[in-house]
Amino acid sequence: MLGEQQTLLSKHSRFPFLSAHRGAPKPDMTGCLARVSRYMAPTVYPEVPDGGWGWVVAAAFFFVEVFTYGIIKSFGIFLPDLMEQFGESNSRVSWIISICIFVMTFTAPLASATSSRFGHRPVVLCGGFLVSLGTITTAFTNSVNEMYITMGIVSGLGYCLTFLPTVTILSLYFSRRRSLVTAVASTGESFCMFAFAPAFTAMKEQVGWRYCLLAMGVLQAVIMVCGALLRPIVIKPKPTQDSDVSEISVAPLETTYALENELTRTSITSADSGLQSLSTSCPNLSSEPEMTEEKPPPTEEQVPLRQVEEQPSTPAPKPQLLDFSVLRDGGFICYAMFGLFATLGFFAPQLYIIPLSVSRGVAASRAACMLSIIAVAEVFGRLSVGWAMGLAPVRKLHVLLGCVVLLAVVLAVFPAADGFWALSVCCVLYGFLLGTVASTHIPMLAEDDVVGVERMPSAAGVYVFIQSFAGLAGPPLGGYLVDRTKNYGSAFYSCAVGMGLGALFLGFVLPAKRAACCKSQTGAPGNAREADVTHEDTPVDFMEVDLVPDSPAGVTA
Repeated sequence: MLGEQQTLLSKHSRFPFLSAHRGAPKPDMTGCLARVSRYMAPTVYPEVPDGGWGWVVAAAFFFVEVFTYGIIKSFGIFLPDLMEQFGESNSRVSWIISICIFVMTFTAPLASATSSRFGHRPVVLCGGFLVSLGTITTAFTNSVNEMYITMGIVSGLGYCLTFLPTVTILSLYFSRRRSLVTAVASTGESFCMFAFAPAFTAMKEQVGWRYCLLAMGVLQAVIMVCGALLRPIVIKPKPTQDSDVSEISVAPLETTYALENELTRTSITSADSGLQSLSTSCPNLSSEPEMTEEKPPPTEEQVPLRQVEEQPSTPAPKPQLLDFSVLRDGGFICYAMFGLFATLGFFAPQLYIIPLSVSRGVAASRAACMLSIIAVAEVFGRLSVGWAMGLAPVRKLHVLLGCVVLLAVVLAVFPAADGFWALSVCCVLYGFLLGTVASTHIPMLAEDDVVGVERMPSAAGVYVFIQSFAGLAGPPLGGYLVDRTKNYGSAFYSCAVGMGLGALFLGFVLPAKRAACCKSQTGAPGNAREADVTHEDTPVDFMEVDLVPDSPAGVTA
């Protein structure tokens, strides 16, 4: 008997599920579900937290940057292999990234509308699935035309549904630290170029570009985990103490005045006193005196609810899924034109920097380091501009304008560089200035100099939509110029021209805002005088100022 008990004990120790099956306490699934639902529920703050769960959202945005823009900018390592595999030209292969960028930016209004309708989390989850699916299927394509669909359309749509909702909800979690946090979190794409570009290059040489794309698509599934961490934010200001006191004290005063009115009506008339009594100014207090005397005064807990129910209900304005009214703002139009032309210089240099280096006498193994140099410099650029824009005396739009002008100059000088070290210096300058522009041009929409944080979610969709046309034309334009001139430096000249035009329109943003403000203030004095005359001509009943009681339906004062 003792041996059988020891055998059973040893079985239970080796197989714990036998103990659970025989009546052992089961794990508390209710508590686990409660904790999960608590972390999935919206976060409620009395004001913009500048932290809190926003730090988790910032970490999620970092990894979203890694597997969206980081992968797009690193795709240039596959261009020579695709040209050799399918026998295509530079411009034909460049259309893969062009279509991807175009779809990503052209469908930005769709991302804004679906985020407003369904929330940021499900949209990013769907986008992460499409990104991973598009990259994995690209590994099994047999022509460049098929890549236009898999990498261009499917992954491009996923990039849009992933990036824009994430950067929008991150801007809602921060106010004072918005520029710095966004700049630090956006360094994800730079770390991707620094780490993944050499790693994928080495992997491609060992297993081929198809297996390399397959591994890249599996890693991009991390975006869905990041999407699950995007908790909605609700700003619910706390009621002031004065409003609470007024809500509680109105009903007892109403009852007191009603009783005093009954005494006053029996002894003093309005003609004798020369004053208008409460019974004449507020008939609802004296129309049924018996009911007033029998009705006990309401408790403090009942007063706010009763007052809310008796107030005339005004229908809440229906939120717009996408607000195109920003197109009537001259400052926003100038800013959108800046984004349109500046996009020409965002992607083409990363695609052609390695071929340019090889054509300038740099070894292929050392030319691959150019992307890493750009990535490291871009990290410092993002951090520096985040710190600079956090300084109070500096106007953020002026900082952005200076960076755009310098970036146009560097792009114009880039083709003149010859040799490894000269190209490395240009890559450092280009990466630093690109980081300052790329990390601030979308969050800048939340500033009052452009549209403001209230209109930022809708304006971001319209802004990125306008950018889409330059994203479609940029890389193919560079590839066409390269094919025509047989010189990779011509692609950088087209980027410099686009960045220069973008700087010109960016300089017109503040003058356009000032002109709009001056125009709106032109009729303000006349309107103010009319309001004053109307206020002076209207008699005021002093009893109505002290107390405005509720009037029953159908009774007028």
